[in-house]
Amino acid sequence: MNFGLHEEPNMPITTAAPRTASPLRARSPAPHSLPETGFVREARLLAFLPFSHSTLWRRVAARTFPAPIKISERVTAWRVEDIRSWIQEQGGTDGGSG
Repeated sequence: MNFGLHEEPNMPITTAAPRTASPLRARSPAPHSLPETGFVREARLLAFLPFSHSTLWRRVAARTFPAPIKISERVTAWRVEDIRSWIQEQGGTDGGSG
């Protein structure tokens, strides 16, 4: 089937423009404090913790850190209230304004 396209053998081949990050997927800077209530996902949570992703999940498995909540098939988050309580138990500051 011919759709009226005709390519000459020496025509330049166009290349796709380089992909840039979608503004919806761009990372926003971490907040300076935890919210008062609600949920926080891992990327934001790690900004307030003195350990890595691997250590976070080891502590969750060992039950020495609050367990996350499975919000949907691909979204896991922690209750901010649980995180604040854990920080207080550690004798640390929760990064709040009070």
